Amino acid sequence: MNLLEDFIKKESSSGIVLIFVTVLALIFANTGLSSFYQWFIDIPVEVRLGALDIKKPLLLWINDGLMAIFFLLIGLEVKREIIEGHLSSVKQAILPGIAAIGGIVVPAAIYLAFNYDNPETAVGWAIPTATDIAFALGVLALLGKRVPVSLKIFLMALAIIDDLAAIIVIALFYTTDLSVLSISVASASLATLIIMNRMHVAKKSAYFVVGTILWVSVLKSGVHATLAGVALAFTIPFVAKNEEGKDFYPANEIEHGLHYWVAFFILPLFAFVNAGVDFTKISLEQMAGPVPMGILLGLFIGKQLGVFGFSWLAIKLKIAELPEDSNWISFYGVCVLTGIGFTMSLFIASLAFSDPAAFSYTDKLAILLASFISAVFGYVLIRMSARKKITNA
Repeated sequence: MNLLEDFIKKESSSGIVLIFVTVLALIFANTGLSSFYQWFIDIPVEVRLGALDIKKPLLLWINDGLMAIFFLLIGLEVKREIIEGHLSSVKQAILPGIAAIGGIVVPAAIYLAFNYDNPETAVGWAIPTATDIAFALGVLALLGKRVPVSLKIFLMALAIIDDLAAIIVIALFYTTDLSVLSISVASASLATLIIMNRMHVAKKSAYFVVGTILWVSVLKSGVHATLAGVALAFTIPFVAKNEEGKDFYPANEIEHGLHYWVAFFILPLFAFVNAGVDFTKISLEQMAGPVPMGILLGLFIGKQLGVFGFSWLAIKLKIAELPEDSNWISFYGVCVLTGIGFTMSLFIASLAFSDPAAFSYTDKLAILLASFISAVFGYVLIRMSARKKITNA
């Protein structure tokens, strides 16, 4: 339980930092600092090694490079949860698994209801299906001991399954024209990592060297580079022998080492460069368009209806059980918090719409609004439930 509490504490603290950084980005984007903000995200960064040349603005180095490390962490978390955590048995995984399905199907359906007739906007269907675990747990942190640990575990497991689904969606639906040479190098790198795993290679540095080659080749291939992080995570051994013949846990050690960097540097930096929306250039008429309305209603209405509805049905059919020490109101409040898409939704939006200004940034504003409303509404519901429980005690 100490590991779980440590994980929740880190994610919760990161969520609070994300709130601060988002507000800071909005201040920069809507004041006289906007020119500096634009200059910052457009800083050209180039890495050249012989014939290999990678040249991107800082925004894309963060989205394609640093976020690959974030997805490495997600992959390691998913692996740990499947092997020994809250997804290691059908009984533990059934409720968050069913809830996650509902939280994907219903928001996607709502978005497509607004955009089914336009292929250019329909590709954004996955934007409202994501849940930001750091932000959601950050809201729960504000409620302290009013929230049962079982609900925190449910939300954490659901968000991890959400992240795994997002990885699959990115791999299947958000790839561009493929480079045969780069795909070949990436395949060879992945095969090497798998062989290293099967041969019980324990050197973490060896995995990072081959993983870097994998990331570069995937970056050049047309498949999104963040997937390299996930592939690397699943090949790193969970248990290995050190030079003294004793067991140690490479995957857990890397996960532990990455947590603070991801929580307090990578995600806040990603949020800062992606959340800066200039409100002055967006009208109410633009916000009533099919893309922002599909995202806004998909996240705020679709996520809570899908997660709660599918969960309610599973519990009533006795397929799953309501989390221990919770009630329907507090459980519903947590379901509402899954509408906090934020970093994951912003990330998928950057893949779905390659031109960040394609919809005058209304997609980003819709994500921010839906996340904020979900956070406030979920917080109020859980707090009311806790107060009612105290009154009835």
